[in-house]
Amino acid sequence: IRLGRGFNGIETSGTTVTAGAAALDAHVARKAAAAGVDLTFLRTIPGSIGGAVRMNAGCYGTYVADHLRDVQVVLRDGRLVTLSPAALELAYRRSTLPPGAVIVSATFTGPEGAPEALEARMADQLAKRDATQPTKDRTAGSTFRNPAGFSSTGKADDTHEMKAWKLIDDAGMRGAREGGAVMSEKHSNFLTNAENASAADLENLGEMIRKKVYETSGVTLEWEIMRVGEPAPEEAGG
Repeated sequence: IRLGRGFNGIETSGTTVTAGAAALDAHVARKAAAAGVDLTFLRTIPGSIGGAVRMNAGCYGTYVADHLRDVQVVLRDGRLVTLSPAALELAYRRSTLPPGAVIVSATFTGPEGAPEALEARMADQLAKRDATQPTKDRTAGSTFRNPAGFSSTGKADDTHEMKAWKLIDDAGMRGAREGGAVMSEKHSNFLTNAENASAADLENLGEMIRKKVYETSGVTLEWEIMRVGEPAPEEAGG
């Protein structure tokens, strides 16, 4: 389900921000900052609020779970209900929603901050992201969850031993290619569509990466990208 314009509103009141599920994370961060509310962690996260809540998105050590007050969902029987963060059982890149539920909006709280300082922080975060990630390439964001169970903090004392990119590097798979799909040379946990890659190219390369990482480290990488559908069956005789 793709929610349209009726679900992309953003409202602020004091230190509270309510955003429709279709609102872009970056837009929410900027509107919150303009109102003096610090939700700057959302600025560099691609996608919309519905996906951010569903995946408990986060970066630089801050997650949706740290600021979510409640979420409004429509159940399969048509009821509109409000769920607390506890009901969602938010964890690293995970949440628990009722079967078939659709997130329609979410309400966050954040600390107060001077708009100018929050804008400067977001500019710094964007510069850091652009320097380390293939932001100009066609990707779906980070490909695999970090086995460490947390995202990079961006701080000097951050550890990388069980980060997906480090395991991929150690397996010699940075820059690996399958058809039009390439594991980014700039950041090896970004699966990129470099040359009109098919879905099969992308998924096959991802599975190749998972197999090689398991062979070299004994760790099974979990997909962070939510894939829809099933792989096409091989053609007869193929």
